[in-house]
Amino acid sequence: MKKINEFSMKFLAKSNNESFARSIVGVFASQLDPTVDEISDLKTAVSEAVTNCVVHAYGTKAYENKENMIDMHCVLYDSGIEVTIQDTGKGIEDVELARQALYTTAPESERSGLGFTIMESFTDNITVTSKPDEGTKVTLLKLFKHLQ
Repeated sequence: MKKINEFSMKFLAKSNNESFARSIVGVFASQLDPTVDEISDLKTAVSEAVTNCVVHAYGTKAYENKENMIDMHCVLYDSGIEVTIQDTGKGIEDVELARQALYTTAPESERSGLGFTIMESFTDNITVTSKPDEGTKVTLLKLFKHLQ
């Protein structure tokens, strides 16, 4: 894959920034003229990744601490897009367990434990790296079929 464009940004871990992140990624990816379904899938996966940062990495009052930031880096390739969402929150002790469908660290809330499952379903590849008390990095790759 040939890199054709990229950007990085940082934003506060605040729930209303989830829609901001998904919109920015959708507009950036539109340079490759993906289908509506491809854009929708990409935006859904990004939404889940950002929501995980807000809810799980930093907790319900994430926005109260101005140091609770989310880093987003996007690379546009000639055949798709790679989006990396990274936090410096509490991290994930067992990534493989966390990636299992219906697993949640917040069973008392209304969380379904499908975040990673949704990300996997709507992208072509997902990589998750995490260390307790150091944060989590999720990298999503979405290929656009008409460019294959």
